[in-house]
Amino acid sequence: MRPSIMARDRMMMNSTPVLALALLSGALLGVIFFGGLWWTVRHGLLSPVPALWFTASSLIRTAVILGGLYVVSHGEWRRLMACLFGFFLARIVVMHASRKLVAFAAPPMIEAPP
Repeated sequence: MRPSIMARDRMMMNSTPVLALALLSGALLGVIFFGGLWWTVRHGLLSPVPALWFTASSLIRTAVILGGLYVVSHGEWRRLMACLFGFFLARIVVMHASRKLVAFAAPPMIEAPP
């Protein structure tokens, strides 16, 4: 038996906040993942054992993201898609922010006189 139109409307209304929370959770997971990657690159390159930094960071970040996606999706594909969309939006935001931080921290280029 199919649910009535009113029951379907109620399910859609109730799923909107859930999808919004999944989107925000995905954005948080993305900030954690890509922010952690940025932090690892900055500190790993100066470390005497960079392979350890990059390997450990990759494993930890991947485990956190996969666990987060599993918890947030709760077995529902719409939640998973909203979470992944938030994750990729966070990628764009972190890339933009890290470019600004690098440009802010780098000294200006001085051209040599001709």
